[in-house]
Amino acid sequence: MEGEVLKHYLADSPPSVVRLEIKHHFDALTDKQKHYAHYISRAAFLGTRITLRQVSPESEHIYDFIIALYHSCNGDWKKLQRQAGITDNDLKHFLEYSAQFLGNLGNYKSFGDSKFVPRASPSVFITLASTSPAAMTHYQKTNGAIFAAKDVGLMHLGYTDEGHLTTYYPDSPTITKEEITLIGDFLEKKKLLLENTRLRKTGGGDFELLIASGTTKLSDGGSDVGKEEEWPLEGNLDGKKLRLVFGDYANEMAKITDAISGAEKYAANETQVKMHQEYAKSFRTGSLEAFKQSQRHWIQDKSPDVECDLGFVETYRDPHGVRGEWEGFVSMVNQERTRAFGKLVASAESMIPKLPWNKEFEKDKFLSPDFSSLEVLTFAGSGIPAGINIPNYDDIRQTEGFKNVSLGNVLSAKAPDEPVPFIRDEDLDLYQANRDAAFEVQVGIHELLGHGTGKLLQETSPGTYNFDISHPPISPITNAPVKSWYKPGQTWGSVFGSIAGSYEECRAECVAMALSCDFEILQIFGFGDGSLDMDGPAGDVLYIAYLQMARAGIVALEFWDPKSRKWGQAHMQARFSILQTFLGAGDDFVKLVYTKEDLSDLSIALDRTKILSHGRPAIERYLQKLHVFKSTADYDAGKKLYDDITHVDPEFWGSKLRNEVLRRKVPRKVFVQANTVLDGDKVVLKEYEPSLEGMIQSYAERNV
Repeated sequence: MEGEVLKHYLADSPPSVVRLEIKHHFDALTDKQKHYAHYISRAAFLGTRITLRQVSPESEHIYDFIIALYHSCNGDWKKLQRQAGITDNDLKHFLEYSAQFLGNLGNYKSFGDSKFVPRASPSVFITLASTSPAAMTHYQKTNGAIFAAKDVGLMHLGYTDEGHLTTYYPDSPTITKEEITLIGDFLEKKKLLLENTRLRKTGGGDFELLIASGTTKLSDGGSDVGKEEEWPLEGNLDGKKLRLVFGDYANEMAKITDAISGAEKYAANETQVKMHQEYAKSFRTGSLEAFKQSQRHWIQDKSPDVECDLGFVETYRDPHGVRGEWEGFVSMVNQERTRAFGKLVASAESMIPKLPWNKEFEKDKFLSPDFSSLEVLTFAGSGIPAGINIPNYDDIRQTEGFKNVSLGNVLSAKAPDEPVPFIRDEDLDLYQANRDAAFEVQVGIHELLGHGTGKLLQETSPGTYNFDISHPPISPITNAPVKSWYKPGQTWGSVFGSIAGSYEECRAECVAMALSCDFEILQIFGFGDGSLDMDGPAGDVLYIAYLQMARAGIVALEFWDPKSRKWGQAHMQARFSILQTFLGAGDDFVKLVYTKEDLSDLSIALDRTKILSHGRPAIERYLQKLHVFKSTADYDAGKKLYDDITHVDPEFWGSKLRNEVLRRKVPRKVFVQANTVLDGDKVVLKEYEPSLEGMIQSYAERNV
């Protein structure tokens, strides 16, 4: 790979390492709650190797290489440096790569899905490996994949038939997007869910569905589709077979099941007991129906002091958008901030009618969720979000409910002297003073009233509809009755496929942009008195919320790949489309200001006085289309809308401005998390320094 191209894939130097501060909140727990948190934390982190295998074939070997080196020198990296005879710079680059690797649990960025490679040469890694037989064994198993691939397509996750890398379809270099779609359609008819599966194409052209489970055979009660384990395929796959294979990640899933059973003993109530029993059943047998049942119990466990969830949840990294990555979190409730979110929940029913669609496109009844501000003890997986709205099963969300959480110590974690590119000097002080508040408002609305709103028009079973089929809803876009809806067995994800994740994030972000203009909502968060005052504290927060989104739309270009001309990160594709909406709002509402040809002085000029008159109406027009196309299963219209607005002009946006974004990019944060350990009958919290060495030590001591 050419040097100019390669430099964009180099590991951050240095990465931004911050600690998730949790001691104050953990110390406030009772002994029983500490034990409960400990066992769930163990269960979550015991999935570490699952996440690694879901990223790339080499990731688990790289992980073992790093951990083996740590143990070989007992964390004394200077001692290892002397033993290996490498320079200070070589050691620094190795530690930087290792910390970033652990922060992403793999060698592809969790936020962007592009590979990152060490700044140190292969000779440095070989020299380090030679100091430890165990490290050398693991290093050799990486087969050189720590470093850049010759084919730039393999530097990105995606479909193999498009030249990219994925492990959701392992040992299947010839599997095609069409075959994945056909198998998915077949399993949709069987009503077999896919989040905890991988799909393999055999040498003979048949297919195996690998199901994550502690058991390696069909359980006595059968699977979610009975006792059949193999089916003949039809249509374009006529003559081929599909077989269920249980026991994917069997060792890890069995250990996770044991840890969950440990947590069950310290549950606070019967609802939590039932939740963990269903988790255990799901992880032991591979049943996603059991997992769905765990989520039903989870949403009924209102305002627990220790909040948690784990499983194969988000589907962003599967190129097909249907298979979930392992993650799990444990956290403590921040009661003060949770009270503010409670007020937001209480106001939800009065806020929803302010959104740009009529009641036929909204749930018949808003299912008031639990909305908590949490302080994270553990978030196992490839990355940590700022907020969560789950479960992702639409049938549960539509009729039973969901939960929202905002992760307070993730939002507040800051690296010292963090630069803020593309903000004008005259805006910088106001931006830095209000960005946390603006982001908290955005996350709160995004999760509750973004992901939490909207009705899918469905034929729930043959001839049965969740709307009046004799008088279908009138589309606010066409002013005519809708002509499409979800057919029996179809889901949002199965219809919208690979664009579903980003499209839904965009819809939720647009809801946040529209409703953050409501000064009653800003008052709920503690800003202003509810009156429209663009010059007061609430106006400051609103202005920075819009400015922050505009800036996010520019820095999103880091995650657009000029070779494939595709987006690599769901949220950033969404934010780019919102920036385009701002720029198209008219009357210079938002402008990109620069005087230099290379754009090195580019900044954002956003007219604060036009947020309500131009910004909000433009967002609402865009949001209305996103929402109605989703509600009516109108994939063709939705895809055209989203493809058009997220198209990147390759000359200005994709080359000149993207190059400036890359030049000024700020490293993403690497979060150092505490561990919990059993000391007799006590659970002890062990924290680590927010440093490269502290990050590696925290993983080495997890023993996963």
